[in-house]
Amino acid sequence: MLTMLRPIVFQTFREARAAVEAIGADAGRVELMARKAVHRCVYVPEIRTRAAAILKQEMLAKGGEAVLPWSALCLATETTPVLLCGTLRQFENVCMTLRDQPFGLPELAEELAETLRRAAGEGAPTHLRLGDERLPLGQRTYLMGIVNMTPDSFSGDGLSEAAERALAQAERMLEEGADLLDVGGESTRPGAEPVDEDEELRRVTPAISAILSRLPARVSVDTRHARVAREALAAGAVLVNDVTALTGDPDMLTACRDAHAAVCLMHMRQDPRTMQVHPEYDDVVSEVAEYLRGRVESCATAGIDREAILVDPGIGFGKTVEHNLDLLDRLHELRVATGMPVLAGPSRKSFIGEVLDLPVEDRLEGTAATVAGAIARGADMVRVHDVREMSRVCRMTDAIVRRTA
Repeated sequence: MLTMLRPIVFQTFREARAAVEAIGADAGRVELMARKAVHRCVYVPEIRTRAAAILKQEMLAKGGEAVLPWSALCLATETTPVLLCGTLRQFENVCMTLRDQPFGLPELAEELAETLRRAAGEGAPTHLRLGDERLPLGQRTYLMGIVNMTPDSFSGDGLSEAAERALAQAERMLEEGADLLDVGGESTRPGAEPVDEDEELRRVTPAISAILSRLPARVSVDTRHARVAREALAAGAVLVNDVTALTGDPDMLTACRDAHAAVCLMHMRQDPRTMQVHPEYDDVVSEVAEYLRGRVESCATAGIDREAILVDPGIGFGKTVEHNLDLLDRLHELRVATGMPVLAGPSRKSFIGEVLDLPVEDRLEGTAATVAGAIARGADMVRVHDVREMSRVCRMTDAIVRRTA
């Protein structure tokens, strides 16, 4: 009797291998068959047209496909983009043959193999180091609660200089499920003016000291200034969350490295005063990924432990509504491109308000949807205002995508 057929798309090699084993396949051929069951598409933005012609021939010979524009097939252009489609096994075979070809194809083979390794999670950190702790990655989503010590927070939750109020908020957030508390003393909302470092220190340092003297908390400092970072780290913070990816202050990278601090590298064009003035990208995801990949390599070369690096696409920082939606929808590409764990911070952002036509105080459900979507697309940590509600969203989404109920 014919039963209902079930279409399956394997996202990982592990999933494919488990399915092949469940069928009862010959144990000696499980690896080979599983590699034939995982399909990948890789976009090559530009290669020489002559190389593309060879690449298409090799992909077709191995059972895959290389999609070229008509102009490239007619050899009417010097360079061309290519979309490669195939199984892991087909890509492996193509990479082997490309190593003996001209026109830069051996170098492309190495980059292609490395890209596929990153897509499979090979070589990526398995833990995030925060101080003396190593938090396992991939088992659940970590929650960063926002503690704003500013009078002009875009979300209206700023505590100004009230350290006792910060302590009360921190205690509540920890009870509600926060894994990390992000204390900031300078608003980076669109149009915000910079804050004097002395003023930022007056806001941040007492709050961090009060929290860590009374609570068993992990604290990060949200700052782009090395002096503030040093004081916060000396007070016990374990992570520096920098909207400039350690580029805004020439001493920031050294300050983080010398303190053995974890860092979160965020993408932002220009600065908060000008970042929302006609932001334009050819491909926002590719450009953000390329920037953050470069910052990761710079930090690692300078001596910052790769296990202590997070990347953040900078939702709402120099992006339109469509840019933000694209970044969330293709967040997994950012993880593959950088090889690093990803932090997403969509909480209460203006793009939610524009999609739903809602004010900042009424964006809870929109935030929940973006948090769930980010986790499903590979986020390892989310930065939120509403910890109790988002903790539940994280746990439920993890139960679906990570099977960790």
